[in-house]
Amino acid sequence: MIARDAVPIAAAAIIHREVIPAGWYWTTRLDRGDTLRIVNNSGTSTVSLLAWNATDPSERLNHADTIKVQWAARLQKGRVLLSDMGRALLGLTEDTSAAHDAVVGGSTAATNQAKYGDGNFRNTRDNFILAASKLGLGRRDVHPCVSFFAPVAIDADGKFVWSAQRRAKGDFVDLRAEMDLLIALSNCPHPLDPAVTYPQASVEIVRYRADAPAADDLCRTATAEAIRAYENNALYFGETTEGAVQ
Repeated sequence: MIARDAVPIAAAAIIHREVIPAGWYWTTRLDRGDTLRIVNNSGTSTVSLLAWNATDPSERLNHADTIKVQWAARLQKGRVLLSDMGRALLGLTEDTSAAHDAVVGGSTAATNQAKYGDGNFRNTRDNFILAASKLGLGRRDVHPCVSFFAPVAIDADGKFVWSAQRRAKGDFVDLRAEMDLLIALSNCPHPLDPAVTYPQASVEIVRYRADAPAADDLCRTATAEAIRAYENNALYFGETTEGAVQ
């Protein structure tokens, strides 16, 4: 993990800024090499993510393979979000908290009803259905998500626990696109968040052009499984393995 002020973004590298209000969603297309910085302005937000190959959206984020192939449920700097074709979709190039969830998933109308009672409380599942339609996709394309700034852990009894102290105001995560992608983000409370009122905080998104990965890039070299995923990317793009890391 790094300090919250340790990695400023050069103004010339910024492509776009966006604010996602509480309860809302946002969609975008990322070009290979673009990076999204997601900033938890208040320290109380959770941002869920879905991703698809922009060229062939039948290839999508596979949260189960992201966990089991890398032998770790904890998402943090150096981890990779994998597709269902064994390729790297996004690399976590920077991260201030490692307080992310790849197991539980996002909120639904039912979880909101159970937590907050009657009311017009937006949820991640419905947000993703709307987001998919804006991207030319449908319900069948809405798959299990990963959620950032969701400090979920598993205790000795195998139960999920929420560790609120693991996230703080100003936390951010940087996600580098390893191929052209369609992205959907939802700023809705996590189902396990114990807050008794629906959060009202926005999150900030900064899209910027990252430097080309070095040969010792952590995401590409941290594990044997990651190396294979990037080799699969190289084959997909018709590159040599050496060319894929330059």
